[in-house]
Amino acid sequence: MTKNLKVIDNKLLASVIKEAKEHPRLRMNYNIHENLEDNVQQLLNALEPGTDLPIHRHKSTSETYIILKGSLIVKFYDNNKKMTSSLELKCQSENIGVNIPANQWHTIEVLESGTVIFEVKEGPYKPNDRNDIMILD
Repeated sequence: MTKNLKVIDNKLLASVIKEAKEHPRLRMNYNIHENLEDNVQQLLNALEPGTDLPIHRHKSTSETYIILKGSLIVKFYDNNKKMTSSLELKCQSENIGVNIPANQWHTIEVLESGTVIFEVKEGPYKPNDRNDIMILD
């Protein structure tokens, strides 16, 4: 097999889902990219209902989600903390992915246990600055 080849199969998904269920945050990443300095960040993100993902934005990069298992709702907000729209992503349905533009406030609500998304955004990895996390009153 080719060196550094990473196969995304059901065994890998099951492993990451198991880790997410056992983790206090109810989510777990599996990085496909080699390191956090890579120009492209590609990862699997296993998510369980009840995981707390704050409303946030990425000022300098768009972010793409493709759903591989389960379902979730992506919620979008304006600068006034008002939810402006939402989009359900579900396997084998009309909407299986979304590209979120840079600077767009967003969060997700996980609907099904065992939900996994493939996520891509520009690197290198930078934790969200506190100004890029929205706190609702």
